[in-house]
Amino acid sequence: MNIPRTELPRVVIIGGGFAGISLARKLLNEEIQMVLLDRNNYHTFQPLLYQVSTSGLEPDSIAYPLRKVTRNSQKCFFRNAEVESIDAENNIIHSNIGELVYDYLVIATGSKTNFFGNESVEKNAMWMKTIPQALNIRSLILENLEQAVIETDPEKRKSLLNFVLVGAGPTGVELSGAIAGLRNNIVPKDYPDLNPAEMNIHLLEGLGRVLPPMSEKSSKKAQKFLEDLGVKIHLNTMVENYDGHLVTTNTDLALKTETLIWSAGVTGAPVKGLNASAMIEKANRYEVNAFNQVNGYENIFAIGDIAVMQTEEYPKGHPMVAQPAIQQGKHLAKNLKKLIKGEKLEPFDYFDKGSMATIGRNKAVVDLGKSTFGGFFAWFIWMFVHLWFLIGFRNRLVTFCNWVYNYINFDRAARLIIRPYKSNKENLETNQKKI
Repeated sequence: MNIPRTELPRVVIIGGGFAGISLARKLLNEEIQMVLLDRNNYHTFQPLLYQVSTSGLEPDSIAYPLRKVTRNSQKCFFRNAEVESIDAENNIIHSNIGELVYDYLVIATGSKTNFFGNESVEKNAMWMKTIPQALNIRSLILENLEQAVIETDPEKRKSLLNFVLVGAGPTGVELSGAIAGLRNNIVPKDYPDLNPAEMNIHLLEGLGRVLPPMSEKSSKKAQKFLEDLGVKIHLNTMVENYDGHLVTTNTDLALKTETLIWSAGVTGAPVKGLNASAMIEKANRYEVNAFNQVNGYENIFAIGDIAVMQTEEYPKGHPMVAQPAIQQGKHLAKNLKKLIKGEKLEPFDYFDKGSMATIGRNKAVVDLGKSTFGGFFAWFIWMFVHLWFLIGFRNRLVTFCNWVYNYINFDRAARLIIRPYKSNKENLETNQKKI
């Protein structure tokens, strides 16, 4: 990896998500050598991925170069690498660009999309966990609209204009609301020969209400906001199969669609090599103690979505959202300094800052302690919080300007098919023709 040898303790961080970048920034000026590794050379602000997928923002508005994190320190390094395994016995990590010895290892690899073993859905559905996947969704939505304009077969046209989203958590709610906004505000202007009423948005949820992690009051408000936007909500409905054209469920509901977007859950993204006792197999995540040390290891830590810290208040671990990851990253930085100095470690104590979701223009819900509110004020708070936590002044400025433009003009400036989307099936057919 071409990392200089050093007498300083070497801390290796795997993953540049919220947890990894939060830790890295706090270690920049310490007497250690820090190495940050990630398969991408940028940090993704995942809460705004849905806006990229619905033409509200360009991808560079929510991406931040990871080299900017390490560039002001001579003792800190970034490598664009994918870690393949960990040799904990010899304190070595193996990656696609070489090996690296560590003194302390921090795993912050986050989570990946969970299809709960449904192979047909995994093969044919649209994923939305990364920027390339969000761009795929953007391209497919716009391509479907372009195709629908010239389609003469009513059934095929209906299938192109049916958008099915699975999972009514914050991602599914925000994305379905954004697609509804696209239909209500953009389609009438951009596609005058297309009847917006033909475009249907279906939101499927396996449980009995939308936004299950939030309060019942927020759930009811969110459902009303979505229904007012014209989103069709199907509760207690689980997808059983999707072949790329037809969605079948555990109910009588069957939907013909060319677009199924999966946002029904996530699972951990661990690295191979650690003992089975370190893992909570069902969650696919590492079990950690109150200091974020992985079970069975003193010098290996896990933070963020990949870590399960079981407490009385959180028996299944902390929520897999940004705030626990950010707070664990900052706290671990303090504990690593203590550990190197031989001082006593402090247990992590999560401060719940509340949860929120936006449903569209002037509509959002917020749970803050025992208080719950929705509407314009909640929407304003949602915007302020997301701008505040965006990394980089440029990203905040560009995002704010885009939001102001979109709000005033009822417009989405980024509705461009830069990279036409091809499904896995289409890619396979193209490759076979080349052969």
